[in-house]
Amino acid sequence: MIKIIEAKNFSYTHIKENAPDVSAAVREIIEDVKNNGDKAVKKYEKKFDGVELDSLEVSQAEKDEALKAVGNDFIKILERAAKNIHDFHSRQVRSGFAFSNKDGVILGQRIIPLERVGLYIPGGTASYPSSVLMNAIPAKIAGCKEIFIATPPKIKNEIIAAAEVAGANKIFKMGGAQAVAAFAYGTESVPRVDKISGPGNIFVAEAKRQVFGQVSIDMIAGPSEILIIADENNNPAYIAADMLAQAEHDKLASAILITNSKNFAESVSNEIEAQIKNLIRHDIARASIDTNGKIILINNLEEAIKISNEIAPEHLELCIENPFEWLTEGKIKNAGSVFLGRHSPEALGDYYAGPNHTLPTMGTARFSSPLSVDDFVKKSQYIFYTQDALKKVSDDIAKFAGSEGLTGHANSVIIRK
Repeated sequence: MIKIIEAKNFSYTHIKENAPDVSAAVREIIEDVKNNGDKAVKKYEKKFDGVELDSLEVSQAEKDEALKAVGNDFIKILERAAKNIHDFHSRQVRSGFAFSNKDGVILGQRIIPLERVGLYIPGGTASYPSSVLMNAIPAKIAGCKEIFIATPPKIKNEIIAAAEVAGANKIFKMGGAQAVAAFAYGTESVPRVDKISGPGNIFVAEAKRQVFGQVSIDMIAGPSEILIIADENNNPAYIAADMLAQAEHDKLASAILITNSKNFAESVSNEIEAQIKNLIRHDIARASIDTNGKIILINNLEEAIKISNEIAPEHLELCIENPFEWLTEGKIKNAGSVFLGRHSPEALGDYYAGPNHTLPTMGTARFSSPLSVDDFVKKSQYIFYTQDALKKVSDDIAKFAGSEGLTGHANSVIIRK
């Protein structure tokens, strides 16, 4: 049963997966794929997924079959969600700039899309076509020419359908560290990419960590989190459902409610117990609620906001009167995505509303951001000086370089006077 505690007794440490060190095993897989390409990838797919592959790439016939299998109704749902995601992310597009504040000087910055990106989509206990849309659509808007997807070989039809709707170029039947390695170094069948994004298990996370520098990565995600600030005017069944929606993700998922009413807290606790038994993933939700679930009693909203900013949750629901006041006045400082009002459940953001569901976890919302179009572009800057413009500043530059003992730098400017 979920714990109900007073704020004065609350202390929070972000949950870290208590898992074995897989760094050596992952390093071995990466080296093998780096040296042996497709052969190594296929070997690990047979070992870990029990699938013997002739080809790593999903064929057009397999794509057509998947689209037929999911049916037109589901495809229409994907298309409506994709439109919302596109509408939101298209507003994130930035342009470069150029300016001249002195005679003979032009300075500027260019925004350049990454050429090729690899998106990792899990395929274990659950299927995530939503993650396909959330990763592929921003990359498409950014202008990436090639968008590839990797997912374990027992591919759900919904994953393939989402990839088709999002406009991915290729889908590869590969999971785990071997998929990350294939994207990072390239194989006979899998082109090397510039960036890898998308969630995964501990092997995927560790592989992303190890290949960073060879390629860019989005983030190393931890267990999923939700924090709900709710007053007694809410329906306790709604709040309980929102907490369980997060708890069913993972045994390590964290669902926390902050409220000013003990009666409401007890009602939510009772609702959790009533609803949890009806979930297909009730064992996972049970472990999450019992271990990591909490209801915190506070005296006022200021106290709740202070706690929220300290936790910096992945998802924050403000189920209170006038939630926009707390958002626009800058009181909410640290949160990945904020859900405002009594009828904006976190699941709305997971699938459909438009903002990205790939969010900073484990308190990293203090300094990092949701996945966006910005993640699929790079910036390059440029400088132009005429000869006269350079002469005007050459003495300054030479003295500056001299202060660092770099006479070669100084000379490269003075020689042009």
